[in-house]
Amino acid sequence: MKNTNKRIPREEWIEAKAFIDLARITPQPFKDSVDFTCMTVDDGCAISLPQAPAIGLNRIVGLDDVSGLNAAFDWMKTKTGRRNVQISEASASNDLRQWIADKGLIETGAWVKLVRSAPSAPLAIEGPVRARLAAVDDAPIFGKIMCTGFGFPAELEPLWSCLVGKECWSCFIAEWEGTPIGTGAIFIQGGYAWLGGGTTLPDYRGRGAQKALINARLNEGLAKGVSLFAVETVQPQEGQPNSSFANLTRAGFGLSYVRKNYLLPDAV
Repeated sequence: MKNTNKRIPREEWIEAKAFIDLARITPQPFKDSVDFTCMTVDDGCAISLPQAPAIGLNRIVGLDDVSGLNAAFDWMKTKTGRRNVQISEASASNDLRQWIADKGLIETGAWVKLVRSAPSAPLAIEGPVRARLAAVDDAPIFGKIMCTGFGFPAELEPLWSCLVGKECWSCFIAEWEGTPIGTGAIFIQGGYAWLGGGTTLPDYRGRGAQKALINARLNEGLAKGVSLFAVETVQPQEGQPNSSFANLTRAGFGLSYVRKNYLLPDAV
């Protein structure tokens, strides 16, 4: 369905929806084995996977009102790991700013939310790297590349493997001379799309895998009627290379807003 909560930008809504759906489709035995849980609150969620090193799987996202944040915060306090709250503070109300202070949240950097509209025609995928839609049989290698590329423990490979072939999801594999070297996923719902899971094996970086994967996912969304594509990455810092931001802006994505990361005080 379309986003009906006017306070939450469409690009925030579709991201939260993707993670809610990830939790829904992950097999329960695996979720139990790694304590993977998710709580839906309004149009956002709180998601917890304590052994995952990434903020994306240990955070509150898609909420900007104190009532919803309190419910998610109380739930998140019962979890372990480096838990975060992500908030677009620039558009935050005075009540929300006070809530951040009252909870003793600790600012630990920021992400940028990037968006672009659908291309007017399918994009060409040029160069030696090719990106193809992953088949169900590719699920194990998709999960393996995701964990290796992002530095996740191998025990979490089933988390990503389960995306392949699922409704609303399209998963892609980049290949160099027939060797799988990178991954990317797209979640589509209600005419909006979220791009995630973009990574390349360390030995093959800098060869154009992410460009191929981004264009393949834009083409997939175009074919499925997507009007707005959303993605996020670490906020660029002067003097520090940020290949993810560079790849995305070259692909036509532009800044929508900055979203700050706040660590729960007992997670320090």
